[in-house]
Amino acid sequence: MLWEINCFLGYLFTINNSILDNYNTVMKRSIVLLLCISLVAATLPVFAQRVPKGTVQRIKVHGQFLEGNLSGDSADRYVSVYLPAGYSSSSTKKYPVIYFLHGYTDNDAKFYGFEKHWMTLINLLDTAFAKDPAHAAIVVTPDAFTKFQGSMYSNSATTGNWEDFIAQELVGYVDRHYRTIARKESRGLCGHSMGGYGALRIGERNPDVFSAVYMLSPCCLNSAPMATGDIPAPLLKAEQIKTIEELQQADFFTKATFASAAAWSPNPQRPPFYLDLPVKNGQLQQDVILKWDANRPLNSLDQYIFNIKKLKAIGFDAGDRDTGIAESIKTLHAALDAYSIKHDFEIYDGDHINHVSKRIQENMLPFFSKYLGY
Repeated sequence: MLWEINCFLGYLFTINNSILDNYNTVMKRSIVLLLCISLVAATLPVFAQRVPKGTVQRIKVHGQFLEGNLSGDSADRYVSVYLPAGYSSSSTKKYPVIYFLHGYTDNDAKFYGFEKHWMTLINLLDTAFAKDPAHAAIVVTPDAFTKFQGSMYSNSATTGNWEDFIAQELVGYVDRHYRTIARKESRGLCGHSMGGYGALRIGERNPDVFSAVYMLSPCCLNSAPMATGDIPAPLLKAEQIKTIEELQQADFFTKATFASAAAWSPNPQRPPFYLDLPVKNGQLQQDVILKWDANRPLNSLDQYIFNIKKLKAIGFDAGDRDTGIAESIKTLHAALDAYSIKHDFEIYDGDHINHVSKRIQENMLPFFSKYLGY
């Protein structure tokens, strides 16, 4: 005979006995009840040890470097600011700042619980800083979603000077309005995908602002080989789009082509998008391709080696199934090795997003705990 009891906390116990009389049944029920009570008591300490919660402020920061952009995007940008648990309980304690840059088609709200997303930073940060409160930090993410769904964190007349906005205006604003350790040794810069690209781009140009850089699956590091007879479909599709409404209906890679062109080949004489596409009349435009190539960090790495050497630490990772990106960071790894620059590097089992949360918690945050000044 099989008899089961389901405790109210979801624990399930089964007593299996082929010969049960009324006495044994009562006894066994008593035993199970005692077991339930014991398990509840054992669980209480876990509930009591609640993870301290940080708070998030979503503010607006005006960017003078973003004023007058030809896309018409607002120069008043949303910025999510995570303040660790304990921030409000002290009026004197200061914290390092980690600037986290989001990826293409994302915004700050998605990473801080204001909008539904495939991951949220808040729980990761709360858990990490609860385990290691001595290395708690403020975390800041600006909204870089533009008319083209992403700024590429580059300086451009079409989208605005995002690189300068982040490295100068945003850092300055955060230092003035929050209790930060306002020195480069206590500032980290990181990001995922387009944000990883932005972290390297901005970090290698501003080693006097940031001291540590970490890239999660960074896109766009190297040039895509293109032959005249084998033009990628998104480039061909992009040429057919004439209005912003058509662009909004396009596929991901066609939209990304416009975002790249807005960032890297702006043209104030070509409304309505104010950019030059790399394909015209079905032919590659080599002058535009050269402009794009100049914005690929692996192509210009040699020019920034002395700046990269000024950084206290640099790290990056990608999943082995993240086609193109895994190969590009292997190239970056080899290039830094050639210059004897120490760095954290790993290819792990995964794709572009499936283990990013785990990588942030187990790799990126410990990286900053190790290298930032507290």
